[in-house]
Order: sequence, then C-alpha cells, then structure tokens
Amino acid sequence: QVQLVESGGGLVQAGDSLRLSCVASGFSSSGFLLGWFRQAPGQEREFVAGISWSGVTSDYADFVKGRFTVSRDNNGNTGYLQMNSLKPEDTAVYYCAAAWYNYVVPKSRREYNYWGRGTQVTVSS
Repeated sequence: QVQLVESGGGLVQAGDSLRLSCVASGFSSSGFLLGWFRQAPGQEREFVAGISWSGVTSDYADFVKGRFTVSRDNNGNTGYLQMNSLKPEDTAVYYCAAAWYNYVVPKSRREYNYWGRGTQVTVSS
C-alpha cells in the first residue's frame, strides 16, 4: 500500500537548520506531487511548501519564503524540506503528503490523497 514516511525532525535552537525527508512507496504510477504541511498544537494544519514530480514547479507559504527550500530526488520518490533560520513559531508537527497534480501546487489539504504520520520539529528561543 501507499506509504509516506517523514524523518529528520528534532529539537533545535532559533537560527538553526533542519532537513526533513519524506520517502514515498507503494504508488502504482509516478507523477505525484509532494507537499509539506505543518500543525502546531491547537492550530489548523497549514500548507508549507510543495513540489511537482518533475521538480519544475514549486510553491511556498509566505511565512517560509526565503528560509525553506523544497526538493526531491531524481527518482521522485524522496522529497526534502530544507529549513533554515528556524524560528520558535516554526514549532509544529510536519507532514508530507501526496497529490495527483502536475503543474499547480495545491495549498488546500483537501487536495492531497495520501499523508505521512508526521515528524516533530521544535525550535527553542
């Protein structure tokens, strides 16, 4: 079956960097888009970044532009979220998700068909 497994979370200080990974498996075909979302306690799950299968199209939430970079391996099955200049307000559980989109990165979680279990990122001040 389809699985998305995130890793790379942890406890860091403000200003530090982390790289999250998402390994996708079990897909019957290629071409799925990978998105990253996050959810802080008591908050809605929100879009962070996303990248198309080819890597040509990507998009970011305004609050991470210039700090986070989304990418994926040539085989398309592993995605990454490089997070630099982390702030305490970036503290959340980060989720990887997959959607069947080619040229547009959807920002609504309802557009995503598959989800990982998440990885905790905690940024201390």
